[in-house]
Amino acid sequence: MPDIDIRRAHALPVKDAKTRVEHIAARIAERFDVEYGWRGNVLRFSRSGVDGEIAVSAKDLRVSVRLGFLLFALRGAIEREIHDTIEQHFKG
Repeated sequence: MPDIDIRRAHALPVKDAKTRVEHIAARIAERFDVEYGWRGNVLRFSRSGVDGEIAVSAKDLRVSVRLGFLLFALRGAIEREIHDTIEQHFKG
């Protein structure tokens, strides 16, 4: 079971939603040295202490993150950052 589980509805074509998720992943990779890659419509990412995925469908996206022991203490801050980043890229 993920430590962070976020769903966000969208009205974009899957291709456009994946492009926005790709931008999010590139930003995260740059800031936090995260490796990521796509498997179909699911972007999987990992680094020491964290791994997860962003699944994109025609109606929503779902972010699932598993945190290691040390990062679990920062769960609230990490979850807020994910919400803010999604809102930035998927608003209106």
